[in-house]
This record gives sequence, C-alpha cells and structure tokens, in this order.
Amino acid sequence: MLYAIVGRDTDASLELRKQARPAHLQRLAALRDEARLILAGPFPALDAADPGDAGFTGSLIVAEFDSLEQATEWAQADPYVQAGVYRDVSVRPFKKVLP
Repeated sequence: MLYAIVGRDTDASLELRKQARPAHLQRLAALRDEARLILAGPFPALDAADPGDAGFTGSLIVAEFDSLEQATEWAQADPYVQAGVYRDVSVRPFKKVLP
C-alpha cells in the first residue's frame, strides 16, 4: 500500500538539512531502485523553486510499504529525523487516484 510521509521542519532547519541531505537522498534512492518511491520533495518556504536562505518548511514522500507500521519505522529512521530537521513526522495511508 502507499503511504504519505509528511515531515514538518523545525525553525531555521536549512543548515541541518544541508548536512543530512546526502544520507536522506541515499535512502530515497534505495526506495526508487526498489520501484517503491512514487514522489518525494521539499516544501519551499517561499513561492519559489529556490527559496534561498528562507529554506524549506517540510517534505512529502509517497512510497509503498507493506504496512503502516513499516512506513512509520522507515520514516522515524530518516536522517532528517535523526539530525533534528523535522519537528514532527506524520505517516498516513494514501490512495493514488490520478493520474
């Protein structure tokens, strides 16, 4: 089943993000290589593709897992969680309808 993982950033998280980003992307690449990643990306703090020093307010990942428990465990082990980038993370079942 698909799950939507939403991480909300702590204030002034940009430097923490930069430090943890390679490990975060490595985990996402593993999901992609297993054909389980639907989409992933950050929420810019500004209405711009590159928010510069304003940074990001969080991230969205939609991926396939065997259970809500497995998706939650994966999300909690993310380098952004470990580095303190995210203040909280929610994991919810997701049903893709379109496209």
